Amino acid sequence: MTPIRASVRRQARIDRPPKEVWDLVGDPARVHEWFSGIVSCNVEGDRRVITTAAGIEMPEKILTVDPLQRRFQYRITAPFLKEHLGTIDVLDVGDGSCLVVYGTDAEPATLALVIAGAAGAALEHLNEVLEGDR
Repeated sequence: MTPIRASVRRQARIDRPPKEVWDLVGDPARVHEWFSGIVSCNVEGDRRVITTAAGIEMPEKILTVDPLQRRFQYRITAPFLKEHLGTIDVLDVGDGSCLVVYGTDAEPATLALVIAGAAGAALEHLNEVLEGDR
């Protein structure tokens, strides 16, 4: 039996203060600065439309922007996904660095794997952007 829904998580430790990392990943209008494959985005209220390098526009609904917990959550609302929830947490490790955790829950399950692959690459790029900025 093939699962219809999947949950996948990727993470990266970044040698920068959590607030500095949050200032980038917690800003919905800056996703194209660190998420590889996204070339632009437009934010209006709780709606965001990202544009991929292939020219595909993906509508999203912003659900949570919590600077205290450093949590950002969104839902892709494109019709090819029955259900989607993306969660990005910036966790303080306590030594001036942080752990960024990117979780994806999606139905159909195969799309969770695709999104998680892209999220893993995005976290690597985020690390390069922030640590290379020294």
